[in-house]
Amino acid sequence: MLDLTTYLKAGETSVSNLVLTHYRSLGMSDQELILYLKLVQYQQQGVLFPDLMVISQQMGYQPEDIFQMLQGLIDKEIIKLITTKNDQGQTTDAYDLTGLFSKIDKLQQATHKKETQLSVEFQSRELYQVFEQEFGRPLSPIELETIGLWLKEDQYEPEIIRLALREAVLNQAYSLKYIDRILLSWERKNLKSKEQIIADQQKRKKSLADDERQQTNQPGQDLPKVPLYNWLDPKA
Repeated sequence: MLDLTTYLKAGETSVSNLVLTHYRSLGMSDQELILYLKLVQYQQQGVLFPDLMVISQQMGYQPEDIFQMLQGLIDKEIIKLITTKNDQGQTTDAYDLTGLFSKIDKLQQATHKKETQLSVEFQSRELYQVFEQEFGRPLSPIELETIGLWLKEDQYEPEIIRLALREAVLNQAYSLKYIDRILLSWERKNLKSKEQIIADQQKRKKSLADDERQQTNQPGQDLPKVPLYNWLDPKA
């Protein structure tokens, strides 16, 4: 009967859960996965080029089946056979198992890119609706493209675009060119978050209020009207 001490002394094979999660997406069969794990087991024991005959016995397959599985892993660029030569000119063979990591990395990047594209499309549709509601009319194809470019190329956050839209509406400027000027102005000031923009707006309002008080304290002068902020001014 197997006791716990013997069980623990046998050691363990460590492999990332990403391998178990994505091996099917990489085109690996269940048998190829087991063979890969056997190679990992031997590598972690310091055996870089294990005897495939022994592995075939452990897995219960014919040697030719193991060779076929191994070739499949090589063809899929999951592993590769490498040969190194030492200073004495002796050659040593080993299995390089890092190809799987590169495959998983590319798979995750592709998945992330797809998720990002779907997210941008969803955000674009939401923004289109907000703009059409504020403008009181359907957006033109050029306007739709401009909003899409703000998200995809300029990588403005949707909430930042909404703030710029609100600023334009307050100034009664229903123009994407005007909104683009606002976004560029915030970008020049390195304002990248909603909190930073609101703080800057409050600072600007305080400055205008201070100017108004100074004008009020000067005798013999009528109180001037405080102008709306001109975002079309390149210095804004």
